[in-house]
Amino acid sequence: MNSDQVTNLLTIILCIMLGVLFFLSIIYIMLKIKENKIKHKREENISLDQNKTKTKEEKATTVQYSKQSIFSFMKFDKIEDDMIIRKNGTKYLMVIECQGINYDLMSAIEKNSVEQGFLQFLNTLKHPIQIYTQTRTVNLGSSIQKYKERLKVIENRLISKQMEYNSKANSNQYTPEQLMKEKLDVVRERNLYEYGKDIINNTEKMNLNKNILRRHYYIIIAHTPEEVNNPDIQKSELRDMAFNELYTKCQSAIGSLSVCGLHGKILNSNELAELLYMAYNRDDADIYQLDQALNAKYDELYVTAQDVLEKRMKVLDKRIEEEAIRKANEKLTEAAQETEKEREVRKKERDMQALINKMAKMLIDENEQLVGTEVAKKAKDKIEEENEGEGGKENEEKQTTRRKKKVS
Repeated sequence: MNSDQVTNLLTIILCIMLGVLFFLSIIYIMLKIKENKIKHKREENISLDQNKTKTKEEKATTVQYSKQSIFSFMKFDKIEDDMIIRKNGTKYLMVIECQGINYDLMSAIEKNSVEQGFLQFLNTLKHPIQIYTQTRTVNLGSSIQKYKERLKVIENRLISKQMEYNSKANSNQYTPEQLMKEKLDVVRERNLYEYGKDIINNTEKMNLNKNILRRHYYIIIAHTPEEVNNPDIQKSELRDMAFNELYTKCQSAIGSLSVCGLHGKILNSNELAELLYMAYNRDDADIYQLDQALNAKYDELYVTAQDVLEKRMKVLDKRIEEEAIRKANEKLTEAAQETEKEREVRKKERDMQALINKMAKMLIDENEQLVGTEVAKKAKDKIEEENEGEGGKENEEKQTTRRKKKVS
């Protein structure tokens, strides 16, 4: 191959490469034009959407919210005959509360039986159900109130027993064994009172902890009567038919759940109201409970309240009574302790000389080998003589006091 042929070949290859390059540049330009068109359309769509949202917002600002829109948001109409009535009486709900079981702590046989029972429950269902779980903080307010009422009874019993013991101790008509028995009863009652106070304090501290939670498990069964559009049937009859149907379904579900160890019950109207109240007021339910809301009578137009001065007088009388009981209890306890101490001091004063003589004899016996047996015996005899002399003096003093009393 000569040089002319080589140059011709290279020229052809160069032309082909230029043609390919030109073709690729045309394709690139077309793609770029298409991309610009798509971007332009997208920007137009975004601007249209923004304009639409602006018009919707402007329309929304002019809308006046009516009473009907609020009730449609609440999802239920009312609670009646242990049922939640929805959609203007066209749908009825009944709720079953189930007690949970600790599945993780069960053995393999128990787990298998629970699973088989739950499968049996699912197989017996011929209607749709809804499982609902609600988490609530544990409120110990009612338990604390019951504890305080019980502690008040124990406190009154302690005061009466303390007064009874003081009267018996001051009468000098009872033996030491009887007084000791009464004292043990008072001590036992006081220990019970102190134990109750500790329980209440610990329970109140526990109630301040809002991290103690408890889960409640519910099964919701719905029923839509087929006779809703029948004008010949009244609403009361329709409600009775729905109640009978739902009650039968709920009892069947409770019986099926009992096979796997789950106990359930149908919620009444008050419990349904509490369930919905907790669902719609989750943040404020612990602060302002359903019982307080019902007792506030927020749904009444007017109330007839007592006179402010009369209410204040009742509060003052109650406070005076409580303070008087508390002060009487404190003073009785202090008086009982003081009388016991005084009695112990007087007994020790009476027996002081005898204790001194006894201890002196013990010391003489310990040192008998040092001083000699005869000296020790003489010393003991002198102690006995002094003891007899003091006893005679005491008897003479007692006789003179008795004579003086008789003369007076």
